[in-house]
Amino acid sequence: MPEPTKKDETENESAPPPPEQTTPQEGGNEKGKVWSLGEGAPEESEKRDDSQRSTLFVEKPQSGTVSVGGNITFIAKVEAKDLLRKPNVKWFKGKWMDLASKAGKHLQLKESFERHTKIHTFEMHIIKAKENYAGNYRCEVSYKDKFDSCSFDLEVTESSQAAQSIDIRSAFKRSGEGQEDAGELDFSGLLKRREVKQQEEEPEVDVWDLLKNANPSEYEKIAFQYGITDLRGMLKRLKRMRREVKKSAAFAKGLDPAYQVDKGGKVRFMVELADPTVELKWYKNGQEIRPSAKYIFEHKGNQRILFINNCSMTDDARYYVTAGDEKCSTELFVRDPPILVTKGLEDTSTYVGERVELSCEVSEDDANVKWFRNGVELTNDPKSRYRIKVEGKKHTLIIEEAAKNDTATYSVMTTGGQSEAKLAVDLRPLKISLALEDQTVRLGQEIHLKCEISENVEGKWYKNGQLIEASDRVKLYHKGRIHRFVIPASAVDDEGEYMFVPDAYNINIPCKVHIVDPPKLHLDGLGENNTVTVVAGSKLRLEIPITGEPTPKVVWSRGDKGITDSGRIRAETYPDSSCLVIDTAEREDSGPFRITLKNEAGEDTALINIKVVDVPDPPQAPNVTEVGEDWCIMTWEPPANDGGSPILGYFIERKKKQSSRWMRLNFELCKETTFEPKKMIEGVAYEVRVFAVNAIGMSKPSMPSKSFVPLAVTSPPTLLAVDGVTDTSVTMKWRPPDQIGAAGLDGYVVEYCFEGTDEWIVANPELTDKTKFTINGLPTGSKILVRVKAVNAAGESEPRYHPQPILVKEVIEPPKIRLPRHLKQTYTRRVGETVNLVVPFQGRPRAKVSWQKNGSPIDKNEINIRNTENDTIIFIRKAERGHSGEYDMKVEVENLVDKATIDIQIVDRPGPPEIVTIEDVWGENVNLSWKPPKDDGNAAITGYTIQKADKKSMEWFTVIEHYHRTSATINELIIGNEYYFRVFAENMCGLSEDATMTKESALIAKDGKVYKYPVYDDFDFSERPLFTQPLVNTFAIAGYNATLNCSVRGNPKPKITWMKNKVLIMNDPRYRMFSNQGVCTLEIRKPSPYDGGTYTCRAVNELGEAEVDCKLEVKGGLSFFRLLMDGVPPHIIHSYMREVQADKTEAK
Repeated sequence: MPEPTKKDETENESAPPPPEQTTPQEGGNEKGKVWSLGEGAPEESEKRDDSQRSTLFVEKPQSGTVSVGGNITFIAKVEAKDLLRKPNVKWFKGKWMDLASKAGKHLQLKESFERHTKIHTFEMHIIKAKENYAGNYRCEVSYKDKFDSCSFDLEVTESSQAAQSIDIRSAFKRSGEGQEDAGELDFSGLLKRREVKQQEEEPEVDVWDLLKNANPSEYEKIAFQYGITDLRGMLKRLKRMRREVKKSAAFAKGLDPAYQVDKGGKVRFMVELADPTVELKWYKNGQEIRPSAKYIFEHKGNQRILFINNCSMTDDARYYVTAGDEKCSTELFVRDPPILVTKGLEDTSTYVGERVELSCEVSEDDANVKWFRNGVELTNDPKSRYRIKVEGKKHTLIIEEAAKNDTATYSVMTTGGQSEAKLAVDLRPLKISLALEDQTVRLGQEIHLKCEISENVEGKWYKNGQLIEASDRVKLYHKGRIHRFVIPASAVDDEGEYMFVPDAYNINIPCKVHIVDPPKLHLDGLGENNTVTVVAGSKLRLEIPITGEPTPKVVWSRGDKGITDSGRIRAETYPDSSCLVIDTAEREDSGPFRITLKNEAGEDTALINIKVVDVPDPPQAPNVTEVGEDWCIMTWEPPANDGGSPILGYFIERKKKQSSRWMRLNFELCKETTFEPKKMIEGVAYEVRVFAVNAIGMSKPSMPSKSFVPLAVTSPPTLLAVDGVTDTSVTMKWRPPDQIGAAGLDGYVVEYCFEGTDEWIVANPELTDKTKFTINGLPTGSKILVRVKAVNAAGESEPRYHPQPILVKEVIEPPKIRLPRHLKQTYTRRVGETVNLVVPFQGRPRAKVSWQKNGSPIDKNEINIRNTENDTIIFIRKAERGHSGEYDMKVEVENLVDKATIDIQIVDRPGPPEIVTIEDVWGENVNLSWKPPKDDGNAAITGYTIQKADKKSMEWFTVIEHYHRTSATINELIIGNEYYFRVFAENMCGLSEDATMTKESALIAKDGKVYKYPVYDDFDFSERPLFTQPLVNTFAIAGYNATLNCSVRGNPKPKITWMKNKVLIMNDPRYRMFSNQGVCTLEIRKPSPYDGGTYTCRAVNELGEAEVDCKLEVKGGLSFFRLLMDGVPPHIIHSYMREVQADKTEAK
């Protein structure tokens, strides 16, 4: 059945288009449409229309066009992102035909799901479309309470070969069985595509106008509404449209366009042939008809007649007859008689919750009957609260549990009549079976209110006129006719008047709830035994929380005397607490106080002990029992009076004796009566004092202790070793302690004991200040243990033990010379340097050492030799070349001997080379030769240095350095000049003091011309110093070498000196000064910020002097500590730090 119905528009609106021009709208959301879903009251249908419609489609099916015999597919897509399961989708033709039951050869429904996009795709395939497939279609999707709908059109166009006749019959529902076109689609598509060319006169009720102005999907509903049983007859006008009638050669007279017969009647088809000999065949829906009791054939001359007896709805079909190649067709319409209401509905009255049945009877079994509520059609939807039951001719509308809003006018309609009745649903009279009772409930107990009424209806609970909602604390129960109100744990606020009001009834059931609570004192915040401690002199305000309903009466007392609400000690009472106030606490206020609570529910009492406490007395003066290098150990006695509160600990302070400033030593309480102050200055007198602390506060300080001075014993001596052993003595040696301290070192105590005993014997009754001591008078062959202690004013240090027992017996040790590595090769020194060689050896006892030089005894007047037990020293204060040679050392111990040889070479500068000769002069070149010097300085000649001088100036310039041959060629001499040459010899000590000069000069003459020398007066080249390139202000990086450069000229050659901050730089290894060809350089090695300042270069000769200066700034400075570690004096460091700070301030 069609679901939507469209209300009539107002008279002022224009008439809607005819059926063939009507365009169905998508979704059915046009203004004026009302959707009836059979859910009960009209407001429920409207609610479904407004609230349940939602957008589920992401792609809707679109209208399309297809030719007859073609295929077309409609696609709808639904997003499943918010859906837990697959939505329900239905396809409809028009608004009433569910296409799921029509799936088959020409109609297929498919669905798929894409997991990536989460899209459900629903497809409707129409295969080999026919003309009657055209029309309006609808797709509906629903999921729980969500609903969406979309309408679309299908237009089927005729092919060029299609017959031009109008197939009215194909627009109607087929009922034949086993036929290809049985049960397919409806007739609406035909009306949409065909144009009405000719109309008959309107019948008494012009349903045609209604059909013309209505949607094609509403045709059958309109026919049913107006009781038109012969809808097909109404549409016969369509067959009267003008069409071209073709003349037939085979048929003199053909079949009529259509025939109509009542169900059970008889129909006669007759054709007249032009040629009676032509074979004639009859067909029904394309199948040949054979003679039978139902189908009877007659021949009367040229007439051929077909009788169909006892027509039924299966005979409603298309018939045609063939004669040769020609065909003549007609339509047979079998009319169903109208359905009559034989027994109408009856007015009914009932109560809410009762089952209601409205019944009627019709003239035919299983007839098509429609039910309406206030004019709105009801459907037999499983979700609907209305159920329609059909039993033969009896039709029943059932409402399982009637509600108040089910009161309405219900009607039933058939094709031949209708009936209506009124249903009235009223409430049953309500009786109170069990009323609420007043209750008195103890605080915290359960409140349980219960009532019972005669009807099973909902209701509401009220407290003091306010609606009560169910919550975690308030539980509301309804089971059948019983209603319960429960609060598991009652509170004071739950007291009041309660009332239960049943829904839909003007009645209430009241009761009162009274909450009572015995009085109770809450003493959780008090101490053990309900003790409250208060400091003497302070105010006590003790607040005791109390509970009780109604509010209890409070009484305070001390002994037999009550406490009033005034005075120094008074009581104050409030609704939820009571206070005991003591304005100024005194020790006499200590003792028990009683508090008593009373109300109608009971009594409670308690004793509260008040304890008045104070700070403790100061302790006695502490005693210092032991002192150390920077510490001491002090003890004291606890104070005589702890102030009524246990002593929690102590604070300790100290000060220097000459100071008045005390310093706290511990920031956490000391629990003991001993303490060890630390980090004191050794040798300084101190005093200490103590404070006692309890829970109330800190006492006054104790009297100071006697002054004391921290002194520490030294650390043990170090490197204790055996220096020598004889048959009766042992010689020990050691090094001083690493830490001596302010008390200094007075001396050492040497103690020994024999192995196997614990008796230590002091070897030196008096302290020795030396680090070596011989223990005499020991028995030969005994073993002793030795230890040494350092002694100062603080006492003896920890002893230093020799790790092994020492055997008192002299041991022969073979001699062995331990020649240092640098003496195993030639030992070279320059003339005038000091020679001091220490050669260690070993050998016991009484090793004998002797020396020889080149096999002869050494002259002790020139060479000093000093021997000890462990080494020998050869010393030459000022070496001469004659001291060179091989020195033989021999060590003897009894018959054992060890020897060693040391080669000493004393070297000096070489003498000058022998004769220097000019061998040849050509062009700009001069060839020189010379002989090696006679005296090589006792070292190999490493090279020669050659210099030249112009005869005019006689200023020497170096031409070649470190030259190894004895002949050389001097190039690039100036033509016309005359030169002298000289040669220096060089060895490891340097150049020879003198040089050998050529006796003749070498003239560089021009080729082919004899130059006549002009006579000139001597030019005065003397000039005072002048800086041609000044110093430039420079930035240096700390740790990286820096150089300062300038250039100067002057004659005679000026003497160059450098100054820093006007202070002359001399003999400082951090600076290197160079002067070459007038270029002066000062190199500062790895400068620090301390090296920053103003540097001055001064040039001086006999004609005058000149200065130039610059500023040097060293970035990446060093810290005060680094400068101090580098040996910079503190006053200079302070000056430097101030300059750096000033520079930073100026930079900002």
